Amino acid sequence: MKTLPFAALLLLACNASPPPSAPAAPASATSASAKPGTATLGTATPSTAAPSTAAPSTAAPSTTAPLPVEDEATAKEGQSRAEAAGARLIGQPGPAVILQTLDHGPLDLGALLGKKPIYLKFWATWCGPCREQMPGFSALYEKHGDALQVVAVNTGFADDAQAVRAYQKALDLKMPVAIDDGTLADLLSLTVTPQQVLIGRDGRIAYIGHTEGPALDAALAKVLAAPAPENVTLGPARAAAPVLRPGDAVADLGATDASGNRVAVAVPGGPHGVLLFSPWCESYLAESRPQVAKDCKRVRELVESNRNKIKWLAVSDRLWAAASDLRDHQAATHTEIPLALDTDGRVFRAFGVREIPAVALIGADGKLVRVLGPEAPDLQAAIDALAAP
Repeated sequence: MKTLPFAALLLLACNASPPPSAPAAPASATSASAKPGTATLGTATPSTAAPSTAAPSTAAPSTTAPLPVEDEATAKEGQSRAEAAGARLIGQPGPAVILQTLDHGPLDLGALLGKKPIYLKFWATWCGPCREQMPGFSALYEKHGDALQVVAVNTGFADDAQAVRAYQKALDLKMPVAIDDGTLADLLSLTVTPQQVLIGRDGRIAYIGHTEGPALDAALAKVLAAPAPENVTLGPARAAAPVLRPGDAVADLGATDASGNRVAVAVPGGPHGVLLFSPWCESYLAESRPQVAKDCKRVRELVESNRNKIKWLAVSDRLWAAASDLRDHQAATHTEIPLALDTDGRVFRAFGVREIPAVALIGADGKLVRVLGPEAPDLQAAIDALAAP
């Protein structure tokens, strides 16, 4: 079956009917750059304010804020993305990493491999289908908690501990809840939310997917019924990657543009900046994380207004992002900043960025000057200082 392009999925989503209990979802003015194939409950009013460097609010998002509803086309696309990204991992040993949970202490996955199956669900507080799946996930934990190690792994991307704890309390999540620093996501090729990962009693990855339903149910039944193996091979154990500090050389970092070409993050020939973003931030988060959505628009416009002062590259995280999403974002925002995708997660890891938007400023000598998060009030002044002769 031919896969619909994301633009077509988006049109389907904007005309999709939400559940009977919800009001119809009007198309957003920025829907072309929304997370593909989603219809949002409620109306988001796009900001028309000029770029500002005022510090944004750091208040935690409401756990009752409306979240996008995932339509059938997006669910299929999400499943396809998860399966494609995880195909090379099926049958490979599971990662031997230690997760820090909110209330259950350290959880050593390596110590569990070979003893009981493991079910990891990657999720985010701003993710509509994640919230939709949580009741079933909680019920599964209550039913199989002794025979199956269940962990709710927050991606840690565009999220924080305060928001995660509020969400955990609001949904009464009893299973261990951990916040990833990006390490586990990289080892398990996280590309969508939610993303389910099943590791069998033999310690090998048995299933990676996005949706609930027959495929997940069958995989769960299989790992629960499998006998304990005689030998278990542990998978990769990796510490968090080192983060660049001011004065460190920014070398060997690359991203992939919408045409599939590799582009260098640090290039000789003058100072330059890197905008770290997600193409769906301004629209998808408009209801559940409105301040973040506004920050993404504000910083993007500020960068656009400074595009002639220094060289720029905008690099997107890979979560719910592909080359087609970059093209959609460029068409929707008319940005003139070159766009690229962090396909292996190295760029975001190197700059230590988990909150979007962020800006990394690099001197003419190729060394990192500073990384500014969305709360930085002096971004314009920092750009001016970097551009000064």
